[in-house]
Amino acid sequence: MSAAPQKAKPGAEQIPVVVSAVVPLNDLVTRFEFQRRDGAPFPPFSGGAHTVVQMQDGDLTRLNPYSLMSDPADSSTYAISVRREDEGRGGSLFMHQRVKQGDEMVISYPVNLFSLDLRAKKHIFFAGGIGITPFIAMIAQLERSNGNWELHYACRTETLGTYVDMLSNKYPNKVHVYYDDQSQAIPLEDLLDGQPLGTNAYVCGPKGMIDWVHATASAAGWPEAQVHSEEFLKPEPGKEFEVRLCKSDKTITVGENESLLEAIERAGVEAPFLCRGGACGQCETDVVTADGEFVHRDHWLDDDQHASGKKIMPCVSRFLGTLELDR
Repeated sequence: MSAAPQKAKPGAEQIPVVVSAVVPLNDLVTRFEFQRRDGAPFPPFSGGAHTVVQMQDGDLTRLNPYSLMSDPADSSTYAISVRREDEGRGGSLFMHQRVKQGDEMVISYPVNLFSLDLRAKKHIFFAGGIGITPFIAMIAQLERSNGNWELHYACRTETLGTYVDMLSNKYPNKVHVYYDDQSQAIPLEDLLDGQPLGTNAYVCGPKGMIDWVHATASAAGWPEAQVHSEEFLKPEPGKEFEVRLCKSDKTITVGENESLLEAIERAGVEAPFLCRGGACGQCETDVVTADGEFVHRDHWLDDDQHASGKKIMPCVSRFLGTLELDR
């Protein structure tokens, strides 16, 4: 498989890479490592950053965000870990089934929407499943600066505990693991109650876990600014709908299994993005007219903006009816 470099999209400058390693970790998760094709060092990044991986699947271009989990101090390699989603939209299956060592691909420059607050006196991490990946880079960064941190990691089973052995062996006093099938649970209320002043909390994992940590921290009196989370939403399938792109003078049909952003790109119209998961705000688009019902799914727009009908995030949101956009 080979993919030629494509024209850079606004806000998502691209890097041609070669797949230097493919490492299966368990039944569901595989690590992919990349090196630049030109042999130059990668751009620097900080713990919590992600890259968008471009997958050329025949005529279809897939663009999926993945957290960088390699050491931020190592500019020779970027690494991601991908959980196989058999009922997903196809990106993770493409990575697991089609991508091999030596393949040429294209990834984006790193973007960080989940960075460490380096003013914090302590960092407490809550990870669920594949949500462990950004914390591996964060831990490497903090270890270099003698940062104060601890990790609480919930896994479904011991066999699906991605990186548990590595983390537990390296940091036995800082890593705490909980297995769902052994009826073990993170003692969240106690942990949040027992932290020193100036602690920041971070959570990455399933939506239910993210909501639980935010709600529990809020009830315990934690300032909102000291609780950080990351969740990249997947575009959900839905009923086909029609969109008029006014600036481009094009009318497009958004299919049941593609996002509005993907349909815009398929029509040859450039649209900016950084995360493609409803979190960064880069693809925010003005609505000219709307006849129907919005299906907002992003984390970016507030409730008033959703209700106004004047904005949409095309990476994850849909529409029932006919829509005109300022694009």
